[in-house]
Amino acid sequence: MYGMRERGDSVAATLRELGLDARRDQLAGTLSGGWKQRLSLAACMLHRPRLLLLDEPTAGVDPQARRDFWEEIHALAAQGISVLVSTHYMDEAERCHRLAYIAYGRLLATGTPEDLLRLYRLSTWEVAGPPERLARLAGELRGKPGVAHVTAFGNTLHVTGEDAQALARTAGAFSEPELRWREAQPSLEDVFIHLMQGAAEPVQ
Repeated sequence: MYGMRERGDSVAATLRELGLDARRDQLAGTLSGGWKQRLSLAACMLHRPRLLLLDEPTAGVDPQARRDFWEEIHALAAQGISVLVSTHYMDEAERCHRLAYIAYGRLLATGTPEDLLRLYRLSTWEVAGPPERLARLAGELRGKPGVAHVTAFGNTLHVTGEDAQALARTAGAFSEPELRWREAQPSLEDVFIHLMQGAAEPVQ
């Protein structure tokens, strides 16, 4: 397809570089999801491209495979290859040098992770407590002063807004012995959820 010369040497070198050499005789269909993704990346790298477009490359793979895959992406970027990745995982977005939030074909924001956190200056409180109390609390907090959105994160809630003082007063108003409130650092996921609230889906 690319008019490559010495294709056998290129295949062997790429398998070695991406840790696939020991699996060279294994059928692709028998590989795990993580190894299949690595094999796909190897195929993309055969002709030594200057630009890689990766569409949700770690979807459906386990956490260790995701971490290994991202190490490979950073190694490629260090070689001067530009890598454009689409992902719904904000912890993956934090690994990128620059971000662009896109919703319904419209660019919402762009910049480095630090730029986006600084630009929106969100205030976030984390609250922990009994699961049944947190479930009720989520509904009670919505619409209260300073509260832009309430999101469940494991065994906690993240309560986020742009008005830090109003949000702090609301957190104080819901102070209870069974609830543990603490100020937290806003995350890129908080920024994403905040931006999505103002992004209306276009009417077809």
